[in-house]
Amino acid sequence: MSVQDVLKKSFVSSYTGEDLWQIMLALVISILMGVAIYMIYRQFYTGVVFSRSFAITLVGMTVLTCMVTLAISSNIVISLGMVGALSIVRYRTAIKDPMDLLYIFWAITTGITVGAKMYFLAIVAAVVMTALFVIFYYYQQSGKVYITVIHYHDKEAEEAIFQSFGKLKYFVKSKTSRRGQTELSIEVFCKDDNLSFTDKIQNVAGVDDVTLIQYNGEYHG
Repeated sequence: MSVQDVLKKSFVSSYTGEDLWQIMLALVISILMGVAIYMIYRQFYTGVVFSRSFAITLVGMTVLTCMVTLAISSNIVISLGMVGALSIVRYRTAIKDPMDLLYIFWAITTGITVGAKMYFLAIVAAVVMTALFVIFYYYQQSGKVYITVIHYHDKEAEEAIFQSFGKLKYFVKSKTSRRGQTELSIEVFCKDDNLSFTDKIQNVAGVDDVTLIQYNGEYHG
């Protein structure tokens, strides 16, 4: 078959009944997979504020990517036009959390594999990704990170403050000295909910107040 015949077939060919059923099946599976990604994102989200609009975007991205893949795989003319159209698109949305980028890439690859009728591969990838999220989620829940802000006016109290942490892992983030008062910010890793070290710090002579803030970022200890 010559190039002219391929182009002519691309222009004049229409979908058969079997093709329409394949398209409907792929779109339904892409919707189900997108909803699965949405549920997993909502379940294992560890940020400060859950973005429902971003979670819904994952579903739409899966379906749209599947639709684009179906169009490209079925018509050479549309595929050439799609490549040209997508090459001029620029996205300016900043991704603050690296995990969000992972979910976006997962949604796109799922749409591509479903659009290419590789349903088993998409399902297996979803199972593997879910298993990884479960493992690392419960591993992360084995401890919590806090930022402890301490104000004290006695310079000799600093050593007693450090001793109050005992065997807990801690790291001094900042130290600000003002006239008559010092502010100390310390990152503390706690394996359980026992926060009795705050009472020990408060009982140190020269300590004015202690503030404990849970930190959702990464901890390197």
